[in-house]
Amino acid sequence: MSIHIGAEKGDIAETVLLAGDPLRAKFIAENMLTDFTCYTQVRNMLGFTGYYKGKRVSVQGTGMGQPSLAIYTHELIHTYGAKKLIRVGTCGALMPEIALGEIIIAQGASTDSNANRILFQGLDFAPLADFDMLMKAWKAANDKGINARVGNVFSTDLFYFKNDPERWKVWTAHKMLCADMETSMLYTMAAGAGVQALSILTVSDNIVTGAFGTSEERERPILDIVDIAMACADI
Repeated sequence: MSIHIGAEKGDIAETVLLAGDPLRAKFIAENMLTDFTCYTQVRNMLGFTGYYKGKRVSVQGTGMGQPSLAIYTHELIHTYGAKKLIRVGTCGALMPEIALGEIIIAQGASTDSNANRILFQGLDFAPLADFDMLMKAWKAANDKGINARVGNVFSTDLFYFKNDPERWKVWTAHKMLCADMETSMLYTMAAGAGVQALSILTVSDNIVTGAFGTSEERERPILDIVDIAMACADI
């Protein structure tokens, strides 16, 4: 049993979907899983295990930001034996042509967090997705007729960095597709633990144009990215 999840060994599947919002984890469980049970309510960070097309899978809330995700990812890997971790979340587009609701599969993740420099003694580490999962996710999206974009994302510790328009210009100049708050940490931790990880994101707002979706609109593409996540995890 871990401090922040508090589940028993065996309660959590080897494949875990990671949702920043614990209510999104509940939404996924209720709409995509069968015979699911809630294995944790610690700090209201909900986690569920159930079945998708007969195969066992879990979905865990992680909260917002890299430090919060790091806590849950560490416990999932080192206490509960998670082998495949797939972030199903939202992001803000950094290219003006990217529309609300589009799906982005993160190939790599840059960051403004100092966590990697602390870990790597002042050097920069380039966190990447698991290639096998990346290719399967891209194929699954195409098979479903979804024109998912694949590329680099920017994981920031400052949600409201868009208030400074100068700050994102260097990222758009280098073709960064979007900004989120978790992917870089997920990929770094997966690399260090020797497990597979992928981040699949839906665009909730466009930082460049100012377009912004409602909470309800943000939830609509979630089921599509869960379908893609299940395919890339061989479920």
